[in-house]
Amino acid sequence: MSLWHRDLPAYPRPAHRYTYLGIVVVTTVVLYYLLYIQYAVATSIMAHYDMTFGYFILLSVVGNAVGAFASLVAGLADRWGRANMVVYGVLLAAVLVLFLPSAPDRTTYLVLFAALYFIEGIVLVATPALIRDFSPQLGRATAMGSWTMGPIVGSLVVTTVTSATLDTSTWQDELRYAGVVALVVFVIALFGLRELSPALRDQVMVSLRDRALVEARARGLTPEPGASGHWRRMLRPAVLGPAFAISVYLLFYYAAVGNLVIYYSAVHGYSEQRANALANWYWGASALGLIAAGVLSDRLRVRKPLMVAGGVGSVAGTAVFAALATRTDTGYYTFAWLFVAMGLFSGLTYAPWMAAFTETVERHDPAATATGLAVWGWILRVVVAVSAAFLPVAVTSVTPIVEHGHEVQAAQAEAGPALAVVDAHPALFAELARHPAGQAPPELQARAVKEVGPAGLALVAKAQPQLEVLQEHGADVQKASEEGPGQWRDWWLVCMGGQILFLPFVFVMGGRWSPRRAREDAEAHQRAVELELSRLAPSA
Repeated sequence: MSLWHRDLPAYPRPAHRYTYLGIVVVTTVVLYYLLYIQYAVATSIMAHYDMTFGYFILLSVVGNAVGAFASLVAGLADRWGRANMVVYGVLLAAVLVLFLPSAPDRTTYLVLFAALYFIEGIVLVATPALIRDFSPQLGRATAMGSWTMGPIVGSLVVTTVTSATLDTSTWQDELRYAGVVALVVFVIALFGLRELSPALRDQVMVSLRDRALVEARARGLTPEPGASGHWRRMLRPAVLGPAFAISVYLLFYYAAVGNLVIYYSAVHGYSEQRANALANWYWGASALGLIAAGVLSDRLRVRKPLMVAGGVGSVAGTAVFAALATRTDTGYYTFAWLFVAMGLFSGLTYAPWMAAFTETVERHDPAATATGLAVWGWILRVVVAVSAAFLPVAVTSVTPIVEHGHEVQAAQAEAGPALAVVDAHPALFAELARHPAGQAPPELQARAVKEVGPAGLALVAKAQPQLEVLQEHGADVQKASEEGPGQWRDWWLVCMGGQILFLPFVFVMGGRWSPRRAREDAEAHQRAVELELSRLAPSA
């Protein structure tokens, strides 16, 4: 058994096919576990490396920009194959994450983080290409729903592990846990993952009953050696439009992955652990929605009605979430049940979309599947990078709260009695502040002793470091706390706008609206397959 040449000469039997699909899904989950673990411990990483919020956002901007161009490189999977990109990509990603906690400074961390995104950009294209290869169209939505669980379950793993372990572990430990898990999965994929030969994967397979015809055609098919014209056939509105539409539809998802912990910390005062526990509701519901929508879509044999229903539901859920942003007294379980609804609607949208998109690509050129997915991956990463860059511009309150919020909160708690003394004599202490410590005129010092007393002055002197923090940052943090909820509400409304923009592009994708017409198409296809097989039988 070769660990490099992984081509299968025939379409695999069901048990083997499900094994390959399962390995692809597990490697995708682990890859996103590696990628998203940084965001779950964002505040700890920023504190460790003395990062500003702007610098932390730069990590995401640079990483996604690098990942966008890595997705274009992954278009070569039509020529070179997909499996090795996945197997050795997981290995490199695991090694990078194991090195991240040892990064000596934030610049090194940025470089390693960007390299991790480069690997992710390649695997983002190679894994759905493998899922497409191993799943006929009549089971495509279920298979794609399983693949899409990669980022969703990856997020769920992140929040589940961190909410259970952060009280006894460090952020470095959390990254190492992820790296070790990825090494285990790499070994499984190294020995277990295979892929179809080019002659097999370059064909359209509508149902498993096409297997005999696909294999018969493959015996006389010579795949084109250089993937000539693949990019030209994929750079058309029917591919570019839906790829852009799903990218802006996912604006809320990007914000949930990268900023949900920061949002709940800044606006609702949640700890990292509590915010991650709340996010579990969203990721868990999304995972259930993906599988249920995939099964339903394949049973009905339509994609578009489910995408529209999921898109409309997502708009409604995000509108409610945006309205709650300015109501800081909203209860934990109100958010939890809202996340359940939003997660189910996102699954209802995304699993059928992935199936419809790959089927749309196949209509133009089934041999260019990875190229079409590379176009989607590039657009997706560019949108993520742009949205990450604009977030701190739209939500300016985040920076002072993230950088100085805990410092100000601690100073207020420690200097509470001293603040009460200062607040009782504002004019006196304002006058004392005009002079260096201990150098106030004798008459002013005497007045202070008389009005405040030696004990009160000693209390204020002891709390001077905390009072300086409050003087330097207190007003900015207070202003940000007041403005933050409204700014976050506006950002959630931007995310809702992306979901609205998604809806018209459903109409340019391939596929039927009516289940009855879809069944008729499948029956006509089966008759055509049987006819072609009967013609090929004598020559075979």
